[in-house]
Amino acid sequence: MMSTKYFFDHPFAVKEREEGREEGRAEMFLEILEARELSVPPLVRERVSACTDMDQLKAWTHRAVRVTDAADLFDGDEA
Repeated sequence: MMSTKYFFDHPFAVKEREEGREEGRAEMFLEILEARELSVPPLVRERVSACTDMDQLKAWTHRAVRVTDAADLFDGDEA
């Protein structure tokens, strides 16, 4: 019996899905700040958009619901 290899199992597809999750989390994170009517400076937006570490994005997302200034999101992070 011949096995079938589906595209969604292909390493390229897996990588693209993961990148999409990262981008989606970064966008959601920025939307939380905007929904809280916090000003999101370009440097904050760039740093978040460039981040590919899901654990870091998750930590920032948790902070996003508490901070009063978008720049405070990075307090305590190693530079």
